[in-house]
Amino acid sequence: MLKNKKIPHTYVIVFYIILLSAVVTWIIPGGKYVEQSTLVEGVEKVEMKYQPIDSEPQSWQVFSALFKGFEEQSGIIVFILMIGGAFWIMNDSKAIDVGIFAFLRLTRRLERFKALKKIGIDNIILTMIMIMFSLFGAIFGMSEETIAFTIILVPLAISMGYDSIVGVCIVFVAAGLGFAGAMLNPFTIGIAQGLAELPTYSGVEYRFVCWLIINFIGIVWILRYANKVKKNPKKSLVYEEDSYWRKRGGSDIETTEYRTPISAWFAYGIILLSLVLFSISYTETKLEVGNSSATLPIIPIVTALFAVSSPLLLRKSAHFFVLNLLLFTIIFLIIGVMGYGWYVMEIATLFFAMGIFSGIAMDKSPDSITKLFMEGVKDILSAALIVGLAGGIIQILQDGKVIDTILYGLSKSMNNFGEIASVGAMYLIQNVINIVIPSGSAKAALTMPIMAPFSDLIGVSRQATVMAFQFGDGFTNMITPTSGVLIGVLGVARIPYDKWVKWITPFMVVLIILGFLLLIPTVTMELSGF
Repeated sequence: MLKNKKIPHTYVIVFYIILLSAVVTWIIPGGKYVEQSTLVEGVEKVEMKYQPIDSEPQSWQVFSALFKGFEEQSGIIVFILMIGGAFWIMNDSKAIDVGIFAFLRLTRRLERFKALKKIGIDNIILTMIMIMFSLFGAIFGMSEETIAFTIILVPLAISMGYDSIVGVCIVFVAAGLGFAGAMLNPFTIGIAQGLAELPTYSGVEYRFVCWLIINFIGIVWILRYANKVKKNPKKSLVYEEDSYWRKRGGSDIETTEYRTPISAWFAYGIILLSLVLFSISYTETKLEVGNSSATLPIIPIVTALFAVSSPLLLRKSAHFFVLNLLLFTIIFLIIGVMGYGWYVMEIATLFFAMGIFSGIAMDKSPDSITKLFMEGVKDILSAALIVGLAGGIIQILQDGKVIDTILYGLSKSMNNFGEIASVGAMYLIQNVINIVIPSGSAKAALTMPIMAPFSDLIGVSRQATVMAFQFGDGFTNMITPTSGVLIGVLGVARIPYDKWVKWITPFMVVLIILGFLLLIPTVTMELSGF
């Protein structure tokens, strides 16, 4: 009888968590941290002091949580809707299907090399993709951007004989592993070290070792699962849900008519003209990676590459031009993030333009492009709704004034610990706090002014405290229902939250234990920067 019990819908699960959060606001007293300035040897020191305040128990507010969650997560929600519509236009062109078919045909040719065949071409491909996204997470903190790449890589994973979980792993989980083992991430390491009064990006040597170990464990775990699914697709937890992707990829690509309408050349001309104007306005771009930077004429260079490559592909078919447009969209995304501090608004705008010009290149009328965009928005609307609902969890806890009390209670519990136990307790606290504050930069701003001075009292280096924050922030982002990015990725991939939790929980246990083991050398060994 229990076997036939239906698991609640993801919306229901998240609403239950909202109800639980409301109950917590009736139990835990209210409190907040306030800044207090003191003079120490003539130097002003700012400390965060906890003050009890009246709590505001939440009741009927559980019904307004969706509205407030939409307000809080509006950027990610609009981002999801815009890229959903843009990719629907691109998908209608069959360009991505053509690209996947060409890619798979190339990989099959590589199997004639015995060494590559023995290792497994697919294993090499998956590993290379994961390393790339892990580096993106470790260097410039890729997070929200993974939602857009999920739309591309889930169909690729399905076409390669895997499932949507593998598709999410090679982009979102890979970026998460990089985020956790970050070396130069400005949103976590940069902010946390600044608040802890440490040299920015110091201790990078040991962080690089941690990144290697975390990614080795993560990639092996994901490849083992991927190979199991490929041998028997029905062993996938999401086999039924993936029928959506299998149907979408079921068109006969080999019979696709390759053509280049006049409108494709028009699209090329408009884009090239725009890029030339941008190249004149932005002749040089300062690209920043950690503390290092380089000023290069990157936009003129990329413009020249687009100008040369596009006509060659247009001569073959508009499909390949659309693929080229996707490639240069990704290139400009990286330039924008590293050179101009782009966030979801700029990235959504970039993909929106890509979608519009994809439709023009395939000779679609304005009405057809609009209709396709609306169909894409409708198709991905459920993902946007769940992000807003998940945002309501945080709103209930914030409005109840209990988040700071939870942090204060956890920090007090560390009082009589040894060094290893203390850094482990800090790590555990950061994991717990990440459930209610999934934003790395916000959590750094709240916890580091408290944890850094406390680490001095118990004899733990501030660098170790930053690493406890780093690991605690990174791993649980892949499971916490309050993460708008996770919920958005799962919504786009059409993976129910309960099935994702079932799959990733054992992996989370391994990663959390690994994080603790990697923290031990920070208090037992002499490490550079520690």
